[in-house]
Amino acid sequence: MRVDLLAGTAYNPAVMPAPVPTILVFDSGLGGLTVFSEVLKARPDARFVYAADDAAFPYGRLSEEALVARVLTVMERLAVLHRPDLAVIACNTASTLVLPHLRRRFPFPFVGTVPAIKPAAEITRSGVVTVLATPGTVARDYTRGLVAAYASGCRVNLVGSTKLAAYAEAELEGRPVPDADLAAELAPCFVEEGGRRTDVVALACTHYPLLLPRLKALAPWPVAWIDPAPAIARRVVHLLGGPVPGHEEGDEESLAVFTAGRGLNEALRTALQIKGLPAVTIEDWPLK
Repeated sequence: MRVDLLAGTAYNPAVMPAPVPTILVFDSGLGGLTVFSEVLKARPDARFVYAADDAAFPYGRLSEEALVARVLTVMERLAVLHRPDLAVIACNTASTLVLPHLRRRFPFPFVGTVPAIKPAAEITRSGVVTVLATPGTVARDYTRGLVAAYASGCRVNLVGSTKLAAYAEAELEGRPVPDADLAAELAPCFVEEGGRRTDVVALACTHYPLLLPRLKALAPWPVAWIDPAPAIARRVVHLLGGPVPGHEEGDEESLAVFTAGRGLNEALRTALQIKGLPAVTIEDWPLK
C-alpha cells in the first residue's frame, strides 16, 4: 500500500476497480441499434461506440469484394480512433462475408450476427419457417449451409426484402412508411400449404426488429418472431464477463459515429440519446 500525497488517502491497487471495456457495435446503418440495446443491458458499465457506415448503406448493393474491402477499411480507422476491446458486427450481410477477414486482421475478438435458422427449426411446430433477410443474405452460400445443417426437416422460406431496411431507417428518423408498404414486404413471409402454415419468422437483418411492433400488428396470423440480439448479448458477456463492480452506469460516455450522417435530423438525435448514445459525431468516410 502507498499513500497518495495529494489526496492524503491510502491507495491499494487490490481494491481499485478494474477498467471497463470499450465495446464497438458496427453496422451499415441504424439496424445495429437493436443489438446495441441488448448488449447495453448486459454491460451497462461499458463504454460503447456505435458505428454506422451510412455512407455505404445499404451493404447489399455492394459486390462481395467491395463489401469486404469497405468493412476492413472502416474498421481499421475505428480501431485506431477508439481501441475497442471487442467488436460486434451487427449486420448479417457483413457477418456472413467479412468475419474471417476481421478476425485475421485485428487482435480483439469479434461477435457476428448470423441468421437464426437453428433456433427457428428448434421451436417450429408446423415445420414451416421463414427467414426474413436482405437479398444479399438470402443469396449467400453461408445461409443455405445453415439451412442444410440445422433445418433440413423443415420447409424454409427464404425471403429477401429489398425495402425493409430502408423502412426501418425511416422509422427511426421519424418518417414512418404507410402500413400498406410494410404489409407488401411482409406478405411473402406467410405461407400456407398442405394444411400447414408459417409459425416462426426469423429476423435475419438487425434493422427489422426496429419495425417489430408494426410487423406483429400487420401479420395475417400470430407467429413466433426471433430477434438475434439477446443471443449476441449473451455471447458478449461470455467473452468479456459481466459488469465490473464499482462502476456506475454512465461512468463512460457512449458515442455514435456516422460515416456520412445524411439522416441525422433532430428526431434521430433524440432517439439515439434515449437509447443511450448521447454523443454523436460524423467522420467523413465516403464510399469510393
